[in-house]
Amino acid sequence: MDLGLTDRVYIVSGASTGLGLACARVIADEGGLLVLHAADEEELAAVAPSIGEPARMLLVPGDISDPGTETRLVAAANARFGRLDGAVVSCGAPPTSSVLEAADGAWREAFETSLLGPLRLARSVGKAATGEGASMVLLLSSTARSPVTDAGVANGLRPGLAMAAKALADELGPRGVRINNLLAGHVDASSPLEFEDPADLAGDLLDTIPLRRAGLPDEFARAAVFLLSPAASYITGASLLVDGGTDRSL
Repeated sequence: MDLGLTDRVYIVSGASTGLGLACARVIADEGGLLVLHAADEEELAAVAPSIGEPARMLLVPGDISDPGTETRLVAAANARFGRLDGAVVSCGAPPTSSVLEAADGAWREAFETSLLGPLRLARSVGKAATGEGASMVLLLSSTARSPVTDAGVANGLRPGLAMAAKALADELGPRGVRINNLLAGHVDASSPLEFEDPADLAGDLLDTIPLRRAGLPDEFARAAVFLLSPAASYITGASLLVDGGTDRSL
């Protein structure tokens, strides 16, 4: 299927690692133009050659929690490529802790980096996007639907961001701008984009996944980029669960 991404311009935040990097590679393979963002400038520069041609991407490092980063990304897209068709917004991983034990400072920091920063970017892209079926995808986790042990801060923040995206879909829909969530399950710890502890993906845990394996980064990225693309032109305000069938709800 032709996803219709050729020469469309997309911001990808968190593009130096994990699912952000995987999505950037899929967009580049589909012919898209990229504004790549990550906090670590050296790390972003190191992975950029593995994503695509230098002439078809722009690197913009910065801290997503800093107000103004979202404005720089939107301005960079328009200055370099003359248009903006959407974004893949990485939403980070709050620190591990129970709700009872997480300090106030951990909540405040995670709120800035994992909720408010990504939301600022989504709002800015929504306002500035080219009016030709623009689209955004927020990279979240399946824990937005079901809490997990020792992820108290994430359990608190991720559902709020997912619901904010749902509300934003209502607000942006009349302008032809779509926004959806990708709720990712466990990522294969043996992949080059590892961010799961191998000990966490063995035995009883794998037995809870109907496909009996963790997902590969590309499997999540392809689903995210489909939602991003014009091929999904009548999908907005949705949360696509990509977890190998782990969630038991409809």
